[in-house]
Amino acid sequence: MSRPRWFVQLVRRAFPGRFLAARATHWPVVGAVADRWLFGGDELYYLPKDGVIQVGEAIGTAEEVVLPSQVVEYFVLEANTHWIMDRCLCRDGAGCEDYPVDLGCLFLGEAAAGINPKLGRLVSKEEALLHVQRCRDAGLVHLIGRNKLDTLWLGVGPGDRLLTICNCCPCCCLWRVLPHVAPQIGAKVQPMPGLTVSVGDQCAGCGDCTEVCFVDAIELVDGRAVIGEGCRGCGRCAEACPQGAIEISVRDGHFVEDLVARISPLVDVA
Repeated sequence: MSRPRWFVQLVRRAFPGRFLAARATHWPVVGAVADRWLFGGDELYYLPKDGVIQVGEAIGTAEEVVLPSQVVEYFVLEANTHWIMDRCLCRDGAGCEDYPVDLGCLFLGEAAAGINPKLGRLVSKEEALLHVQRCRDAGLVHLIGRNKLDTLWLGVGPGDRLLTICNCCPCCCLWRVLPHVAPQIGAKVQPMPGLTVSVGDQCAGCGDCTEVCFVDAIELVDGRAVIGEGCRGCGRCAEACPQGAIEISVRDGHFVEDLVARISPLVDVA
């Protein structure tokens, strides 16, 4: 049964307490219960912005250029149901002042039809594509995959019929808890397959990249930025670097097919 609006408002009010809840998952019993009941079956991927990624494999023509946003577009075109939330729960709950609150998540798959109609609306494929483009234009980063939390707070299911496409800002994203949550839960949120983030010699140690990293995966060591293992490959650091010293790249041009192949068995959107 879909959640009533008052329940969603309670979730929104509880949102600022997410860091405390995340730290509690390090207690073995709490972590095991949370992993099973809140995140069981989850697999989520951050997609870097199209404008910052470099493809290692040579691309022949402009028509062959491969972009991370094509992963989102693939599932939008495949889906039989498209639902846009009226508001982003994360930005709304955190009182975001830097990014649009009205650019909410896009949910795909037949389970989305059961969402409370007071929280958003069913849309066409064309409207869904326009929505994700608006999100990219606003500087938001896509997070795509199966997310059990969404089936719980929305009160819909089954989980293998609901694909989440979040449009995340660096200041309010739920997954800012990643540095604080138990490792087995944090591992469910991953960078795009084959993606690497590297720092070039032109790094001046200004620290701009550390300010935009939402998972605290970058630190300055001896006046130079160092990318840690906690990086989820969102690409904001490359965009923020005034020296152009950070490169986001993938090893070949097949990353769209690779990611589609990983997500498709998790959620059937058609």
